[in-house]
Amino acid sequence: MSDLYIRFLAPVIPQTVSQLFQIIDNALQAKIQRLHLLISSPGGSVFHGLSVYNFLRGAPFETLTYNFGSVDSIGVIIFCAGNRRLSVPHARFLIHPVQFNIQGTAQFDEKQLEEHLKGLKIDQENIARVIADTTGKPLHKIEEDMISRTTLSPTQAKDYGLVHDVVSTLLPADAHLAVIGEPLPGPQPLLFHATAPLVQAQTRSWDLDVTSSEVNPKST
Repeated sequence: MSDLYIRFLAPVIPQTVSQLFQIIDNALQAKIQRLHLLISSPGGSVFHGLSVYNFLRGAPFETLTYNFGSVDSIGVIIFCAGNRRLSVPHARFLIHPVQFNIQGTAQFDEKQLEEHLKGLKIDQENIARVIADTTGKPLHKIEEDMISRTTLSPTQAKDYGLVHDVVSTLLPADAHLAVIGEPLPGPQPLLFHATAPLVQAQTRSWDLDVTSSEVNPKST
C-alpha cells in the first residue's frame, strides 16, 4: 500500500487523536509512502494538535493535508503538517487565540497562576510559530491575525500561504480510506490537559459553555 487516505471529521480530542495514531502506526508497518489526511474539524486540544503536527512532520512518509469543510483553531496546525496542502473550493479556515478552562473548585496561589499563564503563552507562541513557518509570514503578523480571529476562504488561504492549491477532487475511487469521528454528538467534554492538571489549553471554533464550576478566560 503506497497511499493511505484518512478522513478526520471530528474535534481534536484524546479519543480521536488516539485513533489517528493507531491508523498511522498500522500504515507505518505497511510501509506507506504517502498519507492523505482529509480534515474538517472545529479544533480542540492544543497538546494533542501540536503532537500530531510534530509527529507528521517527522514521519518517514510524505503527508498531504486537505480541508474538505472547515478547518478551525488547532485543526489549522494539523493542516499545516502537510508537505502539500489542498482545499476544496467551498471551505473555510479560522485562526484565533488559545483559551484555557479551569474546572471544579480549584484554587491557585500566585506562583501557580503565573505558571499556568506562562504555559498558555507558550502554547500560543508555538501555534503562531507553526503558522508563520508554514506561510512565510512574520510571527508578529500571525499573532495579530490570531487576536483578530481571522477567517479565510480557500482562495484567501492560498494568498495567505496556508494552501498550495484549491481542488475539487479529494481521492480516487479505489483509495484505501480510514474514517475518524463523523462527528461525536452533543457538547464535547473538556478533556484537554495541556499545561497542568485542571487547567486546559484549547482552541476551537464554537463558544464554550460557562457554568458556576467552570471559568473560561480568553487570551487577548
